[in-house]
Amino acid sequence: MGMNNNYDHKIETGEDHRPKEECGIFAVFDHEDAAKLTYFGLYALQHRGQESAGIVTYSGNEMLEHKAMGLVADIFSENILNRLKGRMSLGHVRYSTTGSSLIVNAQPFSVMYSGKPFAIAHNGNLVNAYSIRAELEREGSIFQTSMDSEVVLHLLAKSWRSGIDQSLIETMKRLKGAYSFVIMTEESIIAVRDPHGFRPLCLGKLDSGYVVTSETCALDLVDAEFIREIEPGEILIINKNGLRSIHTGIEARKSQCIFELIYFARPDSNVFGENVYLFRKRQGVLLARQFPVDADFVMPFPDSGNYAAIGYAQESGLPMEMGVIRNHYVGRTFIQPSQSMRDFGVKIKLNPVKELLAGKRVVIIEDSIIRGTTARTKIETLRKIGAVKVHMFVSCPPHRFPCCYGIDFSTSGELIAAHKSVEEIRDFIGLDSLGYLSIDNLVKATKIPVNDLCLACFDGNYPVPMEKGFNKYCFEKTS
Repeated sequence: MGMNNNYDHKIETGEDHRPKEECGIFAVFDHEDAAKLTYFGLYALQHRGQESAGIVTYSGNEMLEHKAMGLVADIFSENILNRLKGRMSLGHVRYSTTGSSLIVNAQPFSVMYSGKPFAIAHNGNLVNAYSIRAELEREGSIFQTSMDSEVVLHLLAKSWRSGIDQSLIETMKRLKGAYSFVIMTEESIIAVRDPHGFRPLCLGKLDSGYVVTSETCALDLVDAEFIREIEPGEILIINKNGLRSIHTGIEARKSQCIFELIYFARPDSNVFGENVYLFRKRQGVLLARQFPVDADFVMPFPDSGNYAAIGYAQESGLPMEMGVIRNHYVGRTFIQPSQSMRDFGVKIKLNPVKELLAGKRVVIIEDSIIRGTTARTKIETLRKIGAVKVHMFVSCPPHRFPCCYGIDFSTSGELIAAHKSVEEIRDFIGLDSLGYLSIDNLVKATKIPVNDLCLACFDGNYPVPMEKGFNKYCFEKTS
């Protein structure tokens, strides 16, 4: 892919123990190159999901679509994009947090209702989707997928005769959890963000038209001007009359996902009013103040800790080195290593500079430790080539609680910090010392009030309680 920023480490090979992304949305209203713009927008959002991608356009007579499993650049060709005619377009890249990795679950969804076509693309997780779906099925609704996003379509259809405004308001009143979604009708692009504002969604201007997308980096790629974020609890309708906002008045504490800033968003994006690159540098500065140590140099495991490592090095006065080199031409492989090659998945991506590391005391900066197994393999490699001291400092607190709002660490058993102390994790990974940024310092690295953030994966304080029956694949039989 040739990408070389923080998001690049998420397109993985072999078994991956990093957190998985949610989804990315990109929509265009009133532009002659709507489909091609959406292709480039999805390309910019590829870090948010690599399982499937899709684009739906409205030609003026019908909705046209193309979606498939895989990466954006592999799914769409010039010929395919030329067939997706129209001045409105809706695109989606997906990683499954609810619903299996199957083509039937690829988005956007496009349907006909009362002779009218519309499509939807969704980012987030609904914690009450299971009970809503059961209720709708009792009333005769038939579902085609295992996605919680389809629940939104059925709720909208149920109240569609009341008018689009009322239908959207009534639907939002039923939904609980994290959702940013965009709907495309024959006339409009409609952007909706949940009242808590868990997931990002923003508005841009491009020539005479508009763009709605998950991150500002996608606006930059297509030369669209950032206007503003879609507000939590806002319904924004874009049509030939311009922009119209509906505020539902649903009372909810703003709960913006801190992990978007720590990990998911591209460093060149602005999310929740924060520049991601500068936020991550501030994390590193605060790590250096919290964990001063005598060492020869600071290094990240590329690309996850790059920007916090810069901040740590600048604040501590230690030089920064790239002690591990990343192969940026890995892409994906479906050839699985054998047992005798069990570390191949890590080694194919990262290779240490032996002459630099031998005999050295090293500070490694990481953005997160989820399961700990990949970190352990990396540290074993550094020890083998002669690193004499290895310290690791993590630019967020320990992940002790599962996420039910669209990030794929949904069981406590997957989280090493849920059942091991910091000292036990240090010993498991094989470090001389291990330190995590405190919650207070994490919040201090932002300009966002603590009450406007979701920190549930660190402190267990869930803004929206998980519903009984909720699990990662909430509509499928699980063992």
